[in-house]
Amino acid sequence: MDSAIKEKVLAVASSGRNAAEWTAYFRVTLGLYYLAGLMTSETIDFKKVDRDFNQFIYHTIGKGHTITSVLQFMSGAKVVPVVSSSRFIAAFGVHCPDVPSDTIPFLLQLNLGVAKNISGIDPGGPLLDWIEAQAGEGAPAAGDPAAGAPAAGAPALPEVL
Repeated sequence: MDSAIKEKVLAVASSGRNAAEWTAYFRVTLGLYYLAGLMTSETIDFKKVDRDFNQFIYHTIGKGHTITSVLQFMSGAKVVPVVSSSRFIAAFGVHCPDVPSDTIPFLLQLNLGVAKNISGIDPGGPLLDWIEAQAGEGAPAAGDPAAGAPAAGAPALPEVL
């Protein structure tokens, strides 16, 4: 993890309107970078990668948080208001062009698949519903006025976490 990625993650997090949003935006952005980094044909030294991410997390939001807890957050219902937020999607699109916004549903589905393999628990729920809705209508591109809008018929989600 280089300093450029750290700056991008912090820039997206800064678009949160309060401490809870800041932390949620931080977790999701960092988790998306982690998951996007798995998309390589190169061998990954997970001990080194996890150590780098964990150090950044510790220095930014304190002890008790790890890349594992970030990925757990991203496999639950609490991630849906973040990835449905037009402010988050806009900030992510501006600051993180190296992880295209239209890959967010795929990366979250990848994370859910890994969580299912580890826990054996069916990943059904609000996040899977959101992912399927994005696949059904195609994820909006960054900068699209509809980016981050809930799927048609989906319950309204609060902007503030």
